[in-house]
Amino acid sequence: MYMKEDDIGKEINAKFGHQLRVRVNGILIQDDKVLMLRHLMGGGKEFWSVPGGGMQYGSNAEDNLKREFEEETGLEIKTNRFLFVHEFFREPLHAIEMFFEVSYISGKINLGTDPELDHDKQILTDIRWMSISEIHSLSPESVHQIFWGIKSLQDLGLCKGYFNFGNNYLK
Repeated sequence: MYMKEDDIGKEINAKFGHQLRVRVNGILIQDDKVLMLRHLMGGGKEFWSVPGGGMQYGSNAEDNLKREFEEETGLEIKTNRFLFVHEFFREPLHAIEMFFEVSYISGKINLGTDPELDHDKQILTDIRWMSISEIHSLSPESVHQIFWGIKSLQDLGLCKGYFNFGNNYLK
């Protein structure tokens, strides 16, 4: 069940906006495709990114990532290696995001939900495996910034350190 388009931006702002969040994200690649989720963002905008979400107090990054994957995809994963940190800023959202390489353990892919949002206010709308060419066919504004400058999905494993691709900070 999805809310009205004009209420989506308000809900995102109310739950996640104007605060710094710490997020964990998992990059799951199989057959040269990465698992991606589409989020409705309000104002007719969509946003494709890898599964992940906010850290819960008292739970480590690996446990948070496993929980987020289960909630959003129905999959049980193993966290393999830490890749990089990305600072995401797109008004009203601001997050420090840790990206990990993950591998599949079990489960069947199923579009899940975000427990931080009410049942009738979900923003996850699609889940699919995408090749780099499919990702590049999307408008840059509708895909996570980590995909903007890469030529292959394997390039994500080469990223090390801290990044803030394409951010426009308020002055």
